[in-house]
Amino acid sequence: MLARLSAVACLICSMFCSNVSLGRQTTDQATNEMIAKIKEEGLERSQVMDTVSHLTDVYGPRLTGSPITKSAGEWTRKKLSDWGLENSHLEPWGPFGRGWTLETFTANMVEPSFSSVIGYPKAWSPSTPKTIRGEPILLDVSKAEDFEKYRGKLLRAIVMISPPREVKALFEPPATRQTDESLLALANAEPGSRRVRRPGGTSAPGGASGPSGGPANAASPPQAGTSGSGTGGGGSDGRSSLMLQSDKWQFAYSEGAAVVLEPGRGDGGTVFVGSVTLPRRPENANRNPNDATGGRSARSSPWSPEATEVIPQVVLSVEHYNRLARMLQKGAHPILEIDIGCRYYSEDLNSFNIIAEIPGTDLKDEIVMLGAHFDSWHAGTGATDNAIGCAVAMEAVRILKTIGAQPRRTIRIGLWTGEEQGLLGSKAYVAEHFGRMVPSSSADEARGRNTDSGAENQRAERARPKYELKAEHEKLSAYFNLDNGAGKIRGIYLQGNDAVRSTFREWLGPFAEMGASTVTQSNTGGTDHLSFDGVGLPGFQFIQDPLEYDTRTHHSSMDVYERVQADDAKQASIIMATFVYQTAMLKDKLPRKPLGGDVVTPATEAAEVPAAVAAPATTATTP
Repeated sequence: MLARLSAVACLICSMFCSNVSLGRQTTDQATNEMIAKIKEEGLERSQVMDTVSHLTDVYGPRLTGSPITKSAGEWTRKKLSDWGLENSHLEPWGPFGRGWTLETFTANMVEPSFSSVIGYPKAWSPSTPKTIRGEPILLDVSKAEDFEKYRGKLLRAIVMISPPREVKALFEPPATRQTDESLLALANAEPGSRRVRRPGGTSAPGGASGPSGGPANAASPPQAGTSGSGTGGGGSDGRSSLMLQSDKWQFAYSEGAAVVLEPGRGDGGTVFVGSVTLPRRPENANRNPNDATGGRSARSSPWSPEATEVIPQVVLSVEHYNRLARMLQKGAHPILEIDIGCRYYSEDLNSFNIIAEIPGTDLKDEIVMLGAHFDSWHAGTGATDNAIGCAVAMEAVRILKTIGAQPRRTIRIGLWTGEEQGLLGSKAYVAEHFGRMVPSSSADEARGRNTDSGAENQRAERARPKYELKAEHEKLSAYFNLDNGAGKIRGIYLQGNDAVRSTFREWLGPFAEMGASTVTQSNTGGTDHLSFDGVGLPGFQFIQDPLEYDTRTHHSSMDVYERVQADDAKQASIIMATFVYQTAMLKDKLPRKPLGGDVVTPATEAAEVPAAVAAPATTATTP
């Protein structure tokens, strides 16, 4: 009898295990079939480069707050809707501040001979009241006493703020790809190490050696308060180059200069341009840590309607700047004519994010997000930073919609403005939908002060981060971001979340032949996944080949359509679509890192904050 029972039990166990194995096999087969469809659609019928062209050639550049950025947003919203996504809309956030556009600009040397000068006004520069004509003054200052020889001479003058910068020949190519050595260094990175951008734009974690590459000319670090101009080192009186440059800017402001010129980072006619340099912020300026500017004072952001008056500012190509400097040093007396025409827009101080969805099925209340920042700087058309990221994310959802994917969770795309000014759009979205880190004063009010505790305990309590979380915080499985240029995906940064390592490694398996296989514990920053990671949500950025990102295109006049590589864009779209789909189909949400802080509830908020703010650190499972 016992033998018969044992036989029956073995038969049942065998049938159960067979069914489980068959179920798993069926699931794996369905996933593989879906990946094959994603690859086919993404390689044979890609629309990613057409999207890049629209966002750059037609709707570039996309400086936050400018009218063309709003037009680009409306085009994108309609395109996502035309592809079949639902709830496609522009979601406002703000206030951001005033917009700005450049309407006209000319810079010419007219004596002793005529020559056009390559240059770009900095964002939020004011117009010149008329064409400014005159011999520029090179501000040759290395110590405090040197300022005296220029006092009273800069009023309504064209001022060259920096010394000429040495330009070396390009003995290494400006474009590079990740090598086996650099990818191995990333794979072996210690937990919590940070990616370091190397001179050629290649990446290595925590100072690990990677390939050099790219011209040093383009890698010269920008000085504080400028848009990448060199300063020629520190002052002869011991002050740092940053402090000396700041003093020179303040002197130009106090003396009433008409226009300030500075040499651009890069060479060969490529000019890297950002926003204007403001005068020093008053010591008593008030800050609001809860506003969309991230706690800056009203006067410390040039896009603020209350910003202090600014001098017109132009970044010149280094070769043309250097020529003018040498002519002045040789007594050749060059005469320049500069005319800048700009417009500010203050009618609507809010900006927007672009949101659209592929609705889920049985887990439709849960969300998987992908995205990229939508805004750019203004000297180029914002192709590699970051029309490519937007186009890849858009192509990913287009692929999934076209092949008839039925995700369990809702897939939501988010394209953010205000990234270049401090991740403002994604931070505003996360705060509105998921939660935020609470400034210490607000947290103290929310929790109430414990007057019985000792001063040391109070200090320790205030040092621990505090968060206000919303109900949607528990609904998000992950956010995937693309914003490191136009290079193809080579892997993914875990952002300190080792619990997803094996899952991500498995998902990269089908793409090893496309060059994507690296999973790294190294963190990377500077883009919108940090807004999610900052409140304990899984936020990830992909590892990419650098190509010419740091050496030629990032924030430069050469950030244009031609610098995007079609094959790389197709590969990135396929991988992003697959990661989003895989996340949407899991049985459980992706595991989270511990929040590392306390959850507080504002006195005005009646809704309960979920007690569990971090899922157990277990490997995600398939259905």
